[in-house]
Amino acid sequence: MTRGSNRLTSVLSDNRVGLLLLIVVLVVLIGSLKPMFFSPAFVIGPMLTSIAIFTVVGLAQMVVLSVGQMNLAVGGMAAIGAMGSAMVFQAFDVPLIVGIAIGLVFGGAVGALCGVLIAYAGVNSFVVTLAMSFALLGLVPAVYSWVSTGNAITVQTPGLAELGRSKLSDLCIGDTCGPDGIPLILFVAVAAMIVIGLLYSKSRIGREILLTGSNDRAALLSAIPVPRRIITVHTLSGMLAALAGFMLGASTGSFTPGIGQEFMLQSFLGPILGGTLLAGGYVSVIGTFLGITLTVVIRQGLLLFGVGIEGLNILLGTILLIALSADRIRSVAGARSRLRASRQQSPAQPKEEAVVS
Repeated sequence: MTRGSNRLTSVLSDNRVGLLLLIVVLVVLIGSLKPMFFSPAFVIGPMLTSIAIFTVVGLAQMVVLSVGQMNLAVGGMAAIGAMGSAMVFQAFDVPLIVGIAIGLVFGGAVGALCGVLIAYAGVNSFVVTLAMSFALLGLVPAVYSWVSTGNAITVQTPGLAELGRSKLSDLCIGDTCGPDGIPLILFVAVAAMIVIGLLYSKSRIGREILLTGSNDRAALLSAIPVPRRIITVHTLSGMLAALAGFMLGASTGSFTPGIGQEFMLQSFLGPILGGTLLAGGYVSVIGTFLGITLTVVIRQGLLLFGVGIEGLNILLGTILLIALSADRIRSVAGARSRLRASRQQSPAQPKEEAVVS
């Protein structure tokens, strides 16, 4: 009985279980009040597309949070990555996979530059990524105006429209087709989640990144190349941001300088709601997905109830503030519990040993 109750308590205390239950309750509540919420074509499909894109954005922020840093240029990296893909599609008519890879290189290069400045110049990640965000805010529109007359690049590469806007119902074997409302782009996000999850749970690099986030000085003493791991996470963050930017462009059919403008808030909401620690050392890929899903469900529900974008931004900002406060409380409580445990484990010293001779 004790073992079973302990297991039940552990499950219920899991942040991801709480998120899942909250999502289920909201879906049932919104669907009962607004039956249109369950429309595959008008609500479910677009909502799953948003979840897919924002999940990759959340992963881009999560990998940097894993070392206790942040990436404020995630939107700009998404924009420059999408722009790189669009430019090679337009200029060289490369295959889809080649264009995606080049876009990832663009985003990864910007992320690597940020990582080098942080790791070797000793500049705070907040300052570096904020400066990079402003630089990209000016660079990306300038390049678009140079390569395109309408400040947008429309791509007709084979497979792009199918990847960005097709659903499982468009795939048929004989007379049997997939379910309606599930976009193919969702599987891109699932693949990214699997890769990042395996990186942190199965690879040596992932474990070294988490150790760096837990205590960078201890990691250095353990012969972990901390500067290289910092560069690694920022490079990976840039690549994931670029992938999210490409996914957004593919889903809309047009690549514009505005890609990534709404990524900043979502990039923090998903990981923090999902349990990733701001101080570093712990990440949750599934939690990030659930955190993003919760925010998208809330947003879609509010839109169905006629709430404007201003009210939506206020609510999402409030949710982020609450999540940040909860993360801080959790960190302080954890530090105090570890301190109490260390005091209980250390044996009491005899009084005569405390006398300094």
